[in-house]
Amino acid sequence: MTEHQPTPAVRMIGIVKRFPGVVANDHVDFEALPGEVHSLLGENGAGKSTLMNILSGLYTPDEGEIYLFGRPVVLRSPRDAITHGIGMVHQHFMLVEMHTVAENMVLGLNKPRFILNLREIEREVEQLSAQYGLHVDPRARIWQLSVGEQQRVEILKMLYRGARILILDEPTAVLTPQEVDDLFATLRKMTTEGKTIIFISHKLEEVMAISDRITVLRGGKVVATVRKAETSPAELAKMMVGREVLFRVEKEEREPGEVVLEVSGLCANNDKGLPALKNVSFTIREGEILGVAGVAGNGQRELAEVLTGLRKATAGTVTVLECDVTNCSPRKIIGEKVGHVPEDRLGMGLVPNLPVSDNVIMKTYKERPISAGPFLNGGAIGRFARRLVEQFNIATPSVQTPVRLLSGGNLQKTLLAREISISPRLMIAMHPTRGLDVGATEAVRRLLLEQRKQGAALLLISEDLDELLELADRILVLYEGEVQGIVPAKDADVGAIGLMMAGVKPGAPAATETERRPA
Repeated sequence: MTEHQPTPAVRMIGIVKRFPGVVANDHVDFEALPGEVHSLLGENGAGKSTLMNILSGLYTPDEGEIYLFGRPVVLRSPRDAITHGIGMVHQHFMLVEMHTVAENMVLGLNKPRFILNLREIEREVEQLSAQYGLHVDPRARIWQLSVGEQQRVEILKMLYRGARILILDEPTAVLTPQEVDDLFATLRKMTTEGKTIIFISHKLEEVMAISDRITVLRGGKVVATVRKAETSPAELAKMMVGREVLFRVEKEEREPGEVVLEVSGLCANNDKGLPALKNVSFTIREGEILGVAGVAGNGQRELAEVLTGLRKATAGTVTVLECDVTNCSPRKIIGEKVGHVPEDRLGMGLVPNLPVSDNVIMKTYKERPISAGPFLNGGAIGRFARRLVEQFNIATPSVQTPVRLLSGGNLQKTLLAREISISPRLMIAMHPTRGLDVGATEAVRRLLLEQRKQGAALLLISEDLDELLELADRILVLYEGEVQGIVPAKDADVGAIGLMMAGVKPGAPAATETERRPA
């Protein structure tokens, strides 16, 4: 940046946005310059998404003004934002599930007007995919993709539309450490071309690595805008939550007990009918966390679904406490005290329009005192829900509040409260802290470690390698549905794990990485 500050690419002045019962943005001033990466930090519910939804045309502000490159604009719709060169990758994706990747690229655009040349669009998507290292099949339908792969489609969609101002919400969740470095190099290249990157992330180390400036929101107001060189992760965390935050939760040493989960020779297909798991074998013991590392789309989702009865295995066995549950129903597996935290907490883990009280009894509704015969006991349900809300510190106006109105952190705590309420012997948790702020992340990690302390076995599937290194006792790496290796988390080599995530088995020559990388 030069001494004479250029005209801001984005300047938002006095932005106010009210919803019933809450002021989401309270006279917010925000600006981002051409050629800079400007990070936006804040807890869930701090107003970050609302502010960026205003900039991307989804919401109109109740008060305030927006200037793009010095000119006042009124953004009444996402189409207006796209026309002005603004692209946003939302935390909850804006994709049509029944359409292909290529078809989603052109939705909402003025061209092509009459003839849709899908083959040409597919070639352009493939070129973008290769250019930015965001590999995805342009002919795949969205419903066939994992959450991580759908995020890649959103990033590609904005790049396809030629965004000059690109808003990225948690863009690195699906990448290996090496690919994160590549993406950051790409973002830097984009800024040298004059593009503006607004980078929303809950990973403070990423913010410190990529940002030029950082704006912190708390309670709908701007706390501060600082240069990266003038702050630290500890200071940023304190600004975000208003207190000191522990970046590492203490994990006590303990000797694992008997085998709880044994997976042997497991094979399964994905939604396209192609092999997704290939001869996967591992065990997890009492009081142990086995982490599963891998880039999205390498079999993690299929593994979790087979273990919980949501997908059929084509070969192999799954044994929980010496009981063969291979291809058993979800109800049977729940009966074996298996808890499940799915990757899509709102779409699959919870029922958005039902209240907190209904969501927390979904595993125990057949048990007394929740039910007596065919009838549910409303009083017992209320008491049960209020106890969980208090025990797990869930911020909700009441237990009758629909869960869709809760923040991401409180959604996840509601989901964990329900799963923990069955006293699980085995917990399968997929991306349990994805999209959560530092305070909520700390709370969720403590809950998982408490289950480990109580003797539960945990399978932790995460694309956050730092999280796996912090919480897991051992780390299993999946690549294209195969186990590349299982290593102790203590003193693990991050570079070696990253290479395994890219398909290089331990001890293989370095050239293998290039040979196995898709063209």
